[in-house]
Amino acid sequence: MDLQITNCNNFFKIKGTLNRNNLDVFRNEFRNIFDKTNTVTISIEDIVSMDRYGVNALAELHNESIEKNKSFSIIGLGCKDLYNHFKSQVAA
Repeated sequence: MDLQITNCNNFFKIKGTLNRNNLDVFRNEFRNIFDKTNTVTISIEDIVSMDRYGVNALAELHNESIEKNKSFSIIGLGCKDLYNHFKSQVAA
């Protein structure tokens, strides 16, 4: 399944597979997003699978939000690997 990203009022819904093959689509959608808005919410409820490149792309967005002092939220019961990544960051 391909990657589909829809948005409405800084709420982004990601559907499909987020992997190395479609990472450019994801990065293009969120390039300079924190220069345009103060709050971003991403729903990962409809993500079928995500590889480590997808996890790292979301982690990069998270880090950028911290650097620029912006609000960033990831919601939904999506990929277990993503939750494990952020869980290990908190523990460290």
